[in-house]
Amino acid sequence: MFLRVVSLVLLMFWSALGLAQAPAAEPASVSSFLSAYRLGAGDVISVRVFGEEDLSREKIRLTDSGSIFMPGLGELAVRGNTLGEVEQKVVEGLKGRILVNPKVSVSVDEYRPFFINGMVDKPGGYPFQPGLTVRKAASLAGGFKERASLSKLFLIRGDDPQQRQLKVDLNTSVYPGDIVTVEESFF
Repeated sequence: MFLRVVSLVLLMFWSALGLAQAPAAEPASVSSFLSAYRLGAGDVISVRVFGEEDLSREKIRLTDSGSIFMPGLGELAVRGNTLGEVEQKVVEGLKGRILVNPKVSVSVDEYRPFFINGMVDKPGGYPFQPGLTVRKAASLAGGFKERASLSKLFLIRGDDPQQRQLKVDLNTSVYPGDIVTVEESFF
């Protein structure tokens, strides 16, 4: 027990001095994350065409293939697009054929979940919230178990096609689709 307390105190001291493992590269702020956010399967979005309720869609969940169905346009592939790119696709599809000068707004109603496993009380998938960190993710999952290692935290980014496991710290940002793993401590 004594060694565990000493290890925890040293980890917090090293973190405060900046000597602990640096977190993975992160966007500058929540607003930059939101403007650069790329949609993925499981996200729920709303597409509003101003003045045209019959062309608007509320709370559309992206399919596994990352597409949505829009009245007058059919199926649109939107996975990997930003909200601005989806707006542009809808405007281009409606302009001329259906409307003269469409005004479109796209928003995210629900982000796809993130996942946390390992030494937390309730591992599983949880709804993403902007500003989420590994520490907050663990809190949502019921907190760390007694044998959790706060120095063996790993993350796989949801948008990483190679699914590389990154060593992270408690203050590393977590994004939709990410997988956080908390390893067991043996001390």
